[in-house]
Amino acid sequence: MTVDRRTLLRAGARIAGLAAGAATLTACGGERAAPSAPSPAGSLAARPRPADPADGGSPGATAPSATAPPASGPAASGPATAAEPTANPALALPPLAAGTPEEVINGSRSRPQVALTFHGQGDPAIAERVLQTAEQHGARLTVLVVGSWLDEQPQVARRILDGGHELGNHTQNHLNISALSAARIHAEIAECADRLEHLTGSIGRWFRPSATQYATATVREQAKLVGYQHCLSFDVDPIDYADPGADRLQRRLLGAVRNGSVVALHLGHQGTADAMPGILAGLAERGLGAVTASQLCS
Repeated sequence: MTVDRRTLLRAGARIAGLAAGAATLTACGGERAAPSAPSPAGSLAARPRPADPADGGSPGATAPSATAPPASGPAASGPATAAEPTANPALALPPLAAGTPEEVINGSRSRPQVALTFHGQGDPAIAERVLQTAEQHGARLTVLVVGSWLDEQPQVARRILDGGHELGNHTQNHLNISALSAARIHAEIAECADRLEHLTGSIGRWFRPSATQYATATVREQAKLVGYQHCLSFDVDPIDYADPGADRLQRRLLGAVRNGSVVALHLGHQGTADAMPGILAGLAERGLGAVTASQLCS
């Protein structure tokens, strides 16, 4: 996907999300805050999401969607339904806060923590540099991997976990998931989940839809059928995939981030790797700890 194409897809998703008549921004634990106007690197208003009854919250009304969830989906090749990923003592995750919504956009604004989340694809040497930099600064990342990348680089799955980071699902082929049928959406999520489970013993907790910021009702439904109770969005996007340069990327991110932010970044970009030391130092200067998405929402 070219930069221009990806930019158009994200811009379209943002416009669609705003047009859906969003009135609140849903955070981990059911916190709500008034939406802010969109900006290239700032927080974006989001459609409200119901709290997850499995996590102790109360269901709410979902925003209308152009595509209604299917009455039934294809047989799941992963777990049919599960409140949590496949049990594995070595991959224990902290329990999520009560009321964690189906789609998480940010964490608590009262805690000095942020989640740096990464699209998992690209040159493994660049990915290794990002991971090492994070570990040197005591930071923990969340990597939403593309399944086809794991097919090419299966060793990175264990490397990410062994560094104390978190793994999630970002579809098998990184297609425009919002434009697919329910059956193809299911296949994209399930195929990546299969690879994660084969390589690590767990499908991971989080699913992030590809080529869009927010999940449609159909995407959320299919993710649940595979075993993902929560989709992971973000409220800060410094657009590192456009390769703005390390200094500009650092300024964009640090200018937008605040308590509870979920930041969208990409492993396979040299400028992102170059910016990481400055980003982590800047977060530390502001007293913000970089934690996994599960830690942010615990």
